[in-house]
Amino acid sequence: MPVTLLMLPPQNDKSRDWGRRIAAAHPELEVVVAETREGAEQAMPLAEAAYGTIPPDLLPKAQQLRWLQAPQAAPPAGYYYPELIAHPVQITNFREIYNDHIAAHIMSFVLAFARGLQIYLPQQLRREWKPAPREDGTVVHLPEATALIVGVGGIGGEAARLASAFGMRVIGVDERRAEKPPGIAELHRAAALDELLPRADFVILTVPHTPETEGFMNRARFRRMKKSAFFINIGRGMTTRLDDLAAALEAGEIAGAALDVYEKEPLPADHKLWTMPGVLLTPHTAGHGPYLDERRFEVLSDNCRRFIGGQPLRNVVDKSRWF
Repeated sequence: MPVTLLMLPPQNDKSRDWGRRIAAAHPELEVVVAETREGAEQAMPLAEAAYGTIPPDLLPKAQQLRWLQAPQAAPPAGYYYPELIAHPVQITNFREIYNDHIAAHIMSFVLAFARGLQIYLPQQLRREWKPAPREDGTVVHLPEATALIVGVGGIGGEAARLASAFGMRVIGVDERRAEKPPGIAELHRAAALDELLPRADFVILTVPHTPETEGFMNRARFRRMKKSAFFINIGRGMTTRLDDLAAALEAGEIAGAALDVYEKEPLPADHKLWTMPGVLLTPHTAGHGPYLDERRFEVLSDNCRRFIGGQPLRNVVDKSRWF
C-alpha cells in the first residue's frame, strides 16, 4: 500500500502546488491535501507522514504518524506542546534555508556599527554635516575585534565565516556542535556564556526560542558586556528582554544594539528603542531574500524521498528543546 502524506490545513495556492509536485515526484506517496479541518480528521488515522501544524485535539487521531514536517525553520511557541513531544512522531523543520540571507543581515549590522552609521544615519535625517574626529572611537577596526556568536547552527556558522573574512576573531557558543566550523576560533558550551561576554566587541544572537533561551539576555548579562560592545539579535525576539536592553543602553553599559526580532511584534510604537541613539532596527526581515519557497520545497521533497526509503531524515528536531 502507498504511504500517505497529509498536507494539513490551512491551504493556499503554494501548498496545493507542492502537493501536486510531491505526488508527481514520489509516486510511492498518496498525497492528501486537506482543505478543511474535517478533511484532516478523516485522513489523519491513515497518515504516516504530515506537513503543517497539528492542533492538540487532532493529535489523538495520529495513530500511524511517524514523521511531521514543521512549516517553519523555528515554529512559534506552542507548536511543541507536551502531547506532541511525548508522541513517537519524528519532527523535522526548515532550518538552513536562511543561512546566506540572515548572515548577510548580521554583517550589515556589524559593518554599520564598525563605520559609525548608527551616528551618521540620524544626522542625515537632520541634514547635519558633522564628521566625527578620526580617533574618537567611532570606527571599530574589525581585524582587532572579537565577535561572540551565540548559536552556531547554519546561520551562525555562515556569519562566522563572513566575519572571519573581515579579520575578526570569532568565538562561538553552541550546545550541539562538536567541532568548530570554518571561521570559528573557539567553540564553547552555553555554560561558558557569562565568562565570554566581557571578551566580545559584538555579541550576536542566532538562537531559537526554547525553554532554556527565553529571556536569557537580560540586564545582568548586558552588564557583563564591554561598554564599547554592540548587541545584535536576529534569532528570536523572546530571547531578549527589551526593557533590560533599553535600560542598559540608557546607562551606557553597552554602546549600541541592532535588532530584527522583538519580544512583542510589531515593536510597540511608544517603545523607547525606536528613538534611542545607537540603535538600529529592522522589522523582522533578516530572512528575506530569493529562492526561499524552492528551498522549502526541496527540504520537504528530500525528506519524502528519505522517509520512503527508510533513510535518516534531514533537520530532525529535538522536540523537548523545540529545535
